[in-house]
Amino acid sequence: MKKALGRAALNRMSTAQQGELMSVEDYLAGELVSKVKHEYLGGFVYAMAGARLAHNVIKGNIFAGLHSRVRGGKCRPYDSDTKIRVRLPTHVRFYYPDAPVVCHSNPQDYSFQNQPVLIVEVLSRQTRRTDEVEKKDAYLTIPSLSFYLLVEQEMPVVTAYRWIEQGFTREVYMGPEALIPLPELTTELPLAEIYEDVEFTPEEQP
Repeated sequence: MKKALGRAALNRMSTAQQGELMSVEDYLAGELVSKVKHEYLGGFVYAMAGARLAHNVIKGNIFAGLHSRVRGGKCRPYDSDTKIRVRLPTHVRFYYPDAPVVCHSNPQDYSFQNQPVLIVEVLSRQTRRTDEVEKKDAYLTIPSLSFYLLVEQEMPVVTAYRWIEQGFTREVYMGPEALIPLPELTTELPLAEIYEDVEFTPEEQP
């Protein structure tokens, strides 16, 4: 029965990609059996693109660094297979960030989180505009979020959006000696660790 429901959800997901709206329930059911990850924006679904090896090295370094620092506490980093739900006034979205950290987790039988304290996206030429505009504007509405980090691939530079009492403020960290303070997690993240073993080469034009 579950397989049949999964196939039906996948069929509806294909229809949603062609312009028809899909329910949240069908999207979540379809993602559990889909071989390709999709992000969900108010009824429309979008297949996710692949990434360069450099992207995956950076993403792995970030996950490893965060995991070693928060291990044993109430917070936990997740990898890019974890969806984050964003509730906007007019619709719901689900994104797959590269490395979210959650301190108040949903039950483990859920397929998404909705209270991240930190979200990391590794930038590429294909995703830069989405990460810097669409996703940023959506993520910064999440009440639990304290940090949003945008990590460059071609140079050791990280742009951070940090929550302060007046709202989010933008900070830029450059060079392997830089440290990103993460007081909500009672730690800091060195850029030298983020970019360990990364060979800086320019991306090809899409």
